[in-house]
Amino acid sequence: MSFLSFLGRNARWLGAAFVLTAFSGFGQTFFISLSAGDLRQTFGLSHGELGSLYMLATLGSALTLPTLGRTLDRFTVPQVAAGVMLALGGFCLLMALTPHVAVLAFALYGLRLFGQGMMSNTAMTATGRWFDAQRGRAVAVVGLGYPVSEALLPITFVTLSALIGWRQTWGLAAAVMVLAVLPLVLLLLRKERVPQAQDLARAGTAPRNWSRAEVLRDPLFYVVSAGVLAPPFIATAILFHQVYLTELRGWPKELFALAFMVMSATAVLSSLVLGGLIDRFSARALMPFMLVPLTAGCLVLALVHQPAGVFAFMALLGLSNGFVATFTGALWPELYGTAHLGAIRSVVFAVMVFASALGPGLTGWLIDLSVPFDLQILGMGLYCLAMIGALTAASRILKRR
Repeated sequence: MSFLSFLGRNARWLGAAFVLTAFSGFGQTFFISLSAGDLRQTFGLSHGELGSLYMLATLGSALTLPTLGRTLDRFTVPQVAAGVMLALGGFCLLMALTPHVAVLAFALYGLRLFGQGMMSNTAMTATGRWFDAQRGRAVAVVGLGYPVSEALLPITFVTLSALIGWRQTWGLAAAVMVLAVLPLVLLLLRKERVPQAQDLARAGTAPRNWSRAEVLRDPLFYVVSAGVLAPPFIATAILFHQVYLTELRGWPKELFALAFMVMSATAVLSSLVLGGLIDRFSARALMPFMLVPLTAGCLVLALVHQPAGVFAFMALLGLSNGFVATFTGALWPELYGTAHLGAIRSVVFAVMVFASALGPGLTGWLIDLSVPFDLQILGMGLYCLAMIGALTAASRILKRR
């Protein structure tokens, strides 16, 4: 089946999952951080106080996600999606109306839990179940929602907040979620997807369905997870401290903003290319290559101090983001089946959220201890290099199993 034919036959389901990933942006760091200056001014918070509040909210969402993720194994996708979108809309409204710092903490917790966590988890879990032999292509298309969100939502928020204010813009986000996104997704999901003969896997799904308890007893799960957590930890840590890095290198502040366009473009490219490769070779076979772009990116950023190094790093980071988003969407059903996929993926998402929360704090602490940032980035690259060896060994064991 050609790619265009695949898109045409499955447009409604791919479209619904794409919309979920795109509007998960309301709960992503790149979107919430646009209100940081207004939040500090409104509530009299320092950079450190707001950062700590955000970290605690993110960690709280990571602890809640494994329990909430089980709903994907007990209820239909439209039911879970409707609840998640209503909740996310409600927390967007709470951001608009929050009167006190304690309410702000709860709002941030809800945005992280239902935005970054459950919107993404619902989209990717549903896609992993709906598709088998074409799972790689499907996950790649759905994963495009992330770079599209990164490209469009920040500029939209900045423009609107300048015109109507940050609180009103969050209120508008709540209205969009409940009055536009929710009806659209439920309309697209009115018809349940039933796999056809051409959807049957060549080698795309585990021969049996593992429970979450069995997965948590599998040593290889922790090896793979140690590789999967590297990209969110490293990307969040470096991008969170991008201002410090530009000052350290004497670069203009606009440099990273321009480089984000490069990152989005390479993320789209790698997602589409990898989707076809997964369908041909399997996610397990491609596992050893997952961290190659990020390894190269860390080495470039640590060793190349010219402005061109930023664009090279962001290009490689985009390749890594596209690779990891598509790869992890296809890997877990391939290794552990689909019956308990919601519960299993929620654990993985929780680990990734925890890593994204830990990255900025740990690197900031090392900066305060005068550990050179270049040395930290070089250490991140060496960790990725070590994980490439571990993932190669894990891939061979999984093939035999």
